[in-house]
Amino acid sequence: MPQARPEPPAARQQSATLIGSVQRAMRLLECVAGHECGAPAKQLARETRLALPTTYHLLRTLVHEGYLRRDKGLFFLGAAAERLSSSGAQEKRRSTVADALAHWRDSIGAPVYYAIYREGEIEVMCVSDTPGNPAVEEWADFRETGHAHAIGQCLLSQLGDAARRDHLERHPVQSLTPYTVRDSRTLLQRLERLGRMEPVIERQAYALGTVCAAIPITVGATAATIAISLPCHQEDRLVPAARRLQSEIGRLPGSLALSISI
Repeated sequence: MPQARPEPPAARQQSATLIGSVQRAMRLLECVAGHECGAPAKQLARETRLALPTTYHLLRTLVHEGYLRRDKGLFFLGAAAERLSSSGAQEKRRSTVADALAHWRDSIGAPVYYAIYREGEIEVMCVSDTPGNPAVEEWADFRETGHAHAIGQCLLSQLGDAARRDHLERHPVQSLTPYTVRDSRTLLQRLERLGRMEPVIERQAYALGTVCAAIPITVGATAATIAISLPCHQEDRLVPAARRLQSEIGRLPGSLALSISI
């Protein structure tokens, strides 16, 4: 009989560094994940080609740690495994938003912002810019100055009257530039006049030398916006660019809808 070839040193070293019990536990988790209606231990042992005593031991450990749950003799993914899955899905949604913003940034030639209104606050979730087209410097907290920029006004325009007034009580109107709206009454009137799903345009109210536009997006009860900014000397590009952005957003509704829960 021919003698078996000795295992290469690199393969022996790799094998030595792998933890067999972890590998077997991962195989079990993957197997359980493939059975939406659950599976018994004997079936899982057969499908993973693990010894039944080993399978029982690993299943008990995984149940104890919350990665599996047992119900009437069947095993299902547990809360800990679902949290891992949720984290992966969340990261995928973030990547989807970042990719979309980068595409619009390059096609429009302007920095692009994605923001939502969550738990009573304005949150800028993602910004995509380039050295040649830099984003506006956040010299005053965006959360506290929603009255002065297109992002904030766009989000506030999607809220009910009570929610708008509550926001302005917590974050009062303040003068940032000579072009900033002077009081909450004037701002509320302006928001009331905005057409549904119309781009919100703001000029130099947050930062001198900058104009901005924001497109409203509403998915369920969540207010969101995609916005762009340009230097004042390119102001003639603002409205056409905003219209183009609005058109491009309309082609990717599914991706943006998923991203709302970031």
